[in-house]
Amino acid sequence: MPRSNFLKTGRLALGLAGLAPLLSPSAPTQPRANAVKFVHDPCLIKEGSDYYVFSTGKGIPIRRSRDLIHWEAIGQVFAQDTPGWARAAVPKSEIIWAPDIAYFQGRYHLYYSVSSFGSNRSVIGLATNKTLNPLSTDYLWRDEGKAFESQPGDDYNAIDSNVLPQGKARLAFVFGSFWSGVKLTTADQKTGKPLPGAPIRALARRSSPDAIEAPFLVRRNGFYYLFASFDFCCRGVRSDYNLRVGRARHLEGPYEDRAGKLLTEGGGTVLLATQGQVIGPGHCAILKDGRRWWLAHHFYDGADNGVPTLQIRPLAWDAQGWPSAGEPVSATPKVP
Repeated sequence: MPRSNFLKTGRLALGLAGLAPLLSPSAPTQPRANAVKFVHDPCLIKEGSDYYVFSTGKGIPIRRSRDLIHWEAIGQVFAQDTPGWARAAVPKSEIIWAPDIAYFQGRYHLYYSVSSFGSNRSVIGLATNKTLNPLSTDYLWRDEGKAFESQPGDDYNAIDSNVLPQGKARLAFVFGSFWSGVKLTTADQKTGKPLPGAPIRALARRSSPDAIEAPFLVRRNGFYYLFASFDFCCRGVRSDYNLRVGRARHLEGPYEDRAGKLLTEGGGTVLLATQGQVIGPGHCAILKDGRRWWLAHHFYDGADNGVPTLQIRPLAWDAQGWPSAGEPVSATPKVP
């Protein structure tokens, strides 16, 4: 989602009133055969033999698949569009943005963002569940309320959160969109929420434009990898969104791209950018699935009027430990 301040600077953007119908899981033009259309800001997780995708939209739409190719819409997290407490905190909000899903402390933790275009008065909420299987007797989403927030006086925007467990007690909690970029703080695994008074550190930023958002952290072979989306989403076929990556030996950084440029100085190695009809790929989530790694992201389909569309790709790692995105899955993958 365009959680940016570019409305303030007069740049062209698609307003919520125009974007929300495209993201609605009940949009009348959505194909019934495979629910990959109208997916924006996907996050991906697996429970048992099933994969689940949560995405931006009213109530947080949920999709399920057995093979990462064929998806079915199976409902939404919240019966209402947005929890009442979040709507009260951000009255101009219209739909829920940018969910992130993680499993720890015996429960699934789903983070979500509530904000409005051009503003950093934002909140990150948290909902939890024992299972993702809607047929289970244990299936019940429990809204845990506010996890984090930003005010107009802050130099960051509290949206686009992602968490990475650190040991058995703490979480790395990253977030940020535009303003002064991607931030890191520390959260408590028992509550799933940032610790009061925990320092907020800068991990990545850009200037002119300040278009960076949607961080995602991965740890592999002694490195922390920070994935982020650069440039502008939500313009349909005019979007120039793209995925970048940097890495660091320590969680707090400094993060560098493959050429050695700091992410705090605008660095970031391109992982995925526009290719043919796959326009503006961005806002990724990464899943380690046994010996495989998967990259989930949305793109604007140049063959379908720029409709936001889900795409899943294998993520490979070269001999130097840098990731690359493979071709989109198009047949049932062979899992070792």
